[in-house]
Amino acid sequence: MIKDIRKYENLHIAFWLVKDACWCLLFKPLGMFMIIPTLYVAIDITWRSRDVRNDLFHNIAVTLWICANATWMTGEFFFDDHFRPYAMVFFTLGLIVIGYYYLFLARKLSDGSEFISE
Repeated sequence: MIKDIRKYENLHIAFWLVKDACWCLLFKPLGMFMIIPTLYVAIDITWRSRDVRNDLFHNIAVTLWICANATWMTGEFFFDDHFRPYAMVFFTLGLIVIGYYYLFLARKLSDGSEFISE
């Protein structure tokens, strides 16, 4: 299972890189299209990791980062970069999720338990 999820995560990275390369190269149609598989795989990985607290919180933060990234890209492509404040909402939520994990949950997990259903 771990080997399969790692391949899936690597596919996710490839999607993300293609999306961001399109953003940098101003390939608007492909860049906008690549939001769909990139976000879908991020959400799917997050769902699949829901039983392992460490992975869950990190994958929620990654999903929020991709939402922020996609919002920022859309704003730059079509709205004269006026979506950046909306992107900051997603970035901030991602930081809150990961901050909460490290400030409050990671300490509790020092005994080795990683599962939500403790």
